[in-house]
Amino acid sequence: MQKFLLFCLLLLAACTSAPAATQITDAPLQPYLTGTPASTATPHVLVMIDTPIPTNTPQMYSIESGDTISEIAEKFKISQSDLLAANPDANPNALVIGQTLVIPDPSAQPAAAATLTPMPVPVAQAACHPTTDSGLWCFALIQNNTSDYLENISAQVTLFDENTNPVTSQVGYLPLDVVAPNSSLPVSVYFPNIAGSLSPQIQVLSAMPGSGTSLLPALLNNTVTLIDWEGKSARVSGVVSLPAESTAATRVWIAAVAYDKHGTVVGVKRWAGEGLQPGGSLRFEFVVPSLGGVIEAVQLALEVR
Repeated sequence: MQKFLLFCLLLLAACTSAPAATQITDAPLQPYLTGTPASTATPHVLVMIDTPIPTNTPQMYSIESGDTISEIAEKFKISQSDLLAANPDANPNALVIGQTLVIPDPSAQPAAAATLTPMPVPVAQAACHPTTDSGLWCFALIQNNTSDYLENISAQVTLFDENTNPVTSQVGYLPLDVVAPNSSLPVSVYFPNIAGSLSPQIQVLSAMPGSGTSLLPALLNNTVTLIDWEGKSARVSGVVSLPAESTAATRVWIAAVAYDKHGTVVGVKRWAGEGLQPGGSLRFEFVVPSLGGVIEAVQLALEVR
């Protein structure tokens, strides 16, 4: 039985982990301890661009049930990056019904940001995996090599054909709102109905420094990862605990990032839990599937607010 180093990443200054106990199960699962995969270089072109700021004539929009960032942007004929730049507090992965968004004027020329200058965030790798329904999942691993948190991260993923002609493009986001210091998380994008051999190019649209002051000092404990014998999925479980001296949490997010033996991202899944009271704990268990090769290790990241 292979053994890997348990890696537990917390989005706070404190970071703790506990060894996982051996489990016996009748299901065909091979227990693995999560580990930190090495980042791999990518031959793709990586480009940094400025973050646009809101124009002078915005309008307001109240989020309704079923709304998504892409649908709202399409409705008002603006780009998703402009919409997110005008609403830095909006989480594209968890829009709140009734929340008011600032809609920039689509006829105005966006200006380069004067004060909110994007940080020079490196992209450690870019990888795409075809699906059985003729789609394509693409991941771009965002690396935070600084001692600060990074937030408001988005990246444009553009697919090029063999003649370097752009075919299609989408904006991708992280599974969490922030990336902890000296860690990484992938941006993910799904392209439907893709034919032929295409290569991705990544453009980081936004990446801002954050303080992490709104994060709560939660801990991950007793974390176990069970990878099935074929390596096509991994079941992760454990406990999230909140110190008694903390305030109550209204959001508990756990991101699981699956890597193959080369350190390439092959799957991402986010688990969302209910509120957590000070001194309490919350058990989690979920499955992250592989969209590419065989899963060799799983990295966990925790965000509690």
